[in-house]
Amino acid sequence: MSDAQKEFRDLLHAQRVWDVPLPGFDPSAAPAVPLPLFHAWFAQAVAAGQAEPHTMTLATVDAEGRPDVRTLMLHDADERGWHFATHATSAKGRQLATRPWAALGFYWPAQGRQVRVRGKAVPASPEESRADLRARSTGALASALTGSQSEVLPTRDDLVRASEAAWERARADPDAEAGTWTRYVVEPREVEFFQGDGRRRHVRLRYRREGADWTRELLWP
Repeated sequence: MSDAQKEFRDLLHAQRVWDVPLPGFDPSAAPAVPLPLFHAWFAQAVAAGQAEPHTMTLATVDAEGRPDVRTLMLHDADERGWHFATHATSAKGRQLATRPWAALGFYWPAQGRQVRVRGKAVPASPEESRADLRARSTGALASALTGSQSEVLPTRDDLVRASEAAWERARADPDAEAGTWTRYVVEPREVEFFQGDGRRRHVRLRYRREGADWTRELLWP
């Protein structure tokens, strides 16, 4: 083993998880449907000082069945599902057009909690997608107007030039449209709430949708 590899492994194995008191979680008191519990856990993550609690991982599958994952922002969570937005022409947009199933993952280490969502990702209406774009900050709008997401970038200078032009447009026209910008809703079929425990007696509560109803069940950690 090289010195660099040993140094990495020593550093890796020295890391600890949840060096803070963890909250309890009584699954028997959980609501009958997952959304209110997600709202409550999100608010508690914010109150606990969790950095960027609205970030999540999005997993998709390409046409060859190979998984792909990235981190992005949650735009809403309502009775329809969990919302995010991207260009329909991006890698994830193209993957969802071919295989519209997705998984989301939230990790809030400040409280030792995870939330996992699995379901079908459905494009929202064009009106909702335009409203989503208009609600974004100037910087976010400029980003949406910059280049072709996920395409090969010839040079860094090309990005700088395109970004400067996009910023100018976003400042001059806050209602500028990006035709491929699309809001998606992950309609949940399964939602799992994971509460970490210092003695590794983690609580895993899964909601499974069966028609219009939800079934709750505990999982072994």
